[in-house]
Amino acid sequence: MGRFGRQASVLALALSILTPALAAAPVRQTEVVWTPAAGPGKKCPINDQYFFKYEFNEKPKMGMIILKLQVFDKKGNQVVPYLITGRSDMPSMRGAHDSGDVEFKLNKKNDYLLPVNIVMPGDWEVRVVMKLNGQAVHHGSIRFDV
Repeated sequence: MGRFGRQASVLALALSILTPALAAAPVRQTEVVWTPAAGPGKKCPINDQYFFKYEFNEKPKMGMIILKLQVFDKKGNQVVPYLITGRSDMPSMRGAHDSGDVEFKLNKKNDYLLPVNIVMPGDWEVRVVMKLNGQAVHHGSIRFDV
């Protein structure tokens, strides 16, 4: 048996030993749970310390609309503890009109603002991720129809 023949045999033996162990190893995938938000202007809990309210600058229709989100502490004071990103898409055509992750911008009133481009009628969703110190602490889903 030549040099490469022995190496191939050793490799085959190693694979025969490791393959069942690798196949039996559990694959850890964390499924993100998107919490549906209450309607516009209603309290949407984030955790036991904070909640948010949202509204659109106008009734959602074709073209650009602005999603305004405000975060409050449990005493009702408006606060800005989070880095918030949003991703708009049509759930019925997932991926066809995906905006990608876009960071909400803060205005002078400490409202988080996100432009949403509505390109066709139908069901729409904005998936909102709130991060604190780089860790996602809330995954919310705002659904609406156009």
